[in-house]
Amino acid sequence: MKQDESLITARVIAQHRGKYRVGCDHVEFWATVTGRTIFTAGSQLDYPVVGDLVNIVVVGSDSAVIKEILPRKSVLERKAAGKDKIQPIASNVDTVFIVQAIDRDFNLNRFERYVTIIRAGNILPVLVLNKTDLISPEELKEMIAQVNDRLKDVPLLTTSILTENGIDSLIQAIKKGQIYCFLGSSGVGKSSLINKLLGQELLRTEEISSQTNKGKHTTTHRELFMLKNGGMVIDNPGMREVGLADVDVGVNSVFAEIEYLGRDCKFRNCSHQSEPGCAVLAAVRSGDLSESKYENYLKLKKESEHFNMTNLEKRNKDHKFGRMVKTYKKQKKKLK
Repeated sequence: MKQDESLITARVIAQHRGKYRVGCDHVEFWATVTGRTIFTAGSQLDYPVVGDLVNIVVVGSDSAVIKEILPRKSVLERKAAGKDKIQPIASNVDTVFIVQAIDRDFNLNRFERYVTIIRAGNILPVLVLNKTDLISPEELKEMIAQVNDRLKDVPLLTTSILTENGIDSLIQAIKKGQIYCFLGSSGVGKSSLINKLLGQELLRTEEISSQTNKGKHTTTHRELFMLKNGGMVIDNPGMREVGLADVDVGVNSVFAEIEYLGRDCKFRNCSHQSEPGCAVLAAVRSGDLSESKYENYLKLKKESEHFNMTNLEKRNKDHKFGRMVKTYKKQKKKLK
């Protein structure tokens, strides 16, 4: 097949309700997908997402059409809120910074949930405890100990925009040519941290509401920014709900300790809930395994299994419907 010389490779740098901002060689275009893409797309994964490399055709001074998405080395995804569908967040991401604010957002279960979806996408997670100026050094030390106990093998950074504690460590973690994504709830300081990395107040930030103690969605869309050192960062809207999709690999990775203990269970298919001779339950009773970690493991495992089962049922229904249509067409031909 002859190569189309009019195709240009670009990076998707922003996504706005069906339109995309793509960039290449310091030139940016507003781009749309082809009608064929819309017609053949089986899910949101068939559409471009921020971080994608795409082949485009320029059709105007500021316009382009995305002809194809180049193979992705990683996809960060979650279950769409209120739906049994996968929602891609970003692609080709190397590292995700999971940001929590220590004054109002600190939650070990949520950290484990984020790490699960990140590892399911074969991406490196890094935990960030932000706004450390709001608590005492002793309280921070205790918080760090809790995180290290639950997520022993996940890197942890502590940061403060006010005192600039840990900002240098964050800057040094960004490498040329790599893509980094910031995830977390609204108001935890993701955009403020990215502004520090950019060296300018490019992203809008707002104070936490004093009445609700909740952050506002200052980031309304996903966008990729190029840093001076050649690294790239993606800012994301705050997430109230982080649903798990097909993340069995992520669950097994985050809870490797429980998976390892399970090898000593009496029954091979032990669910670690009520079976006699369960090594996991024995570890919980003895205190060798954190009860809260065990409970979160069961919750995330069940959520992932439910998603997989629901989608399997859908595929079976689609298969049966397809066979029914095929049979109907055959019978119709016979009647003719």
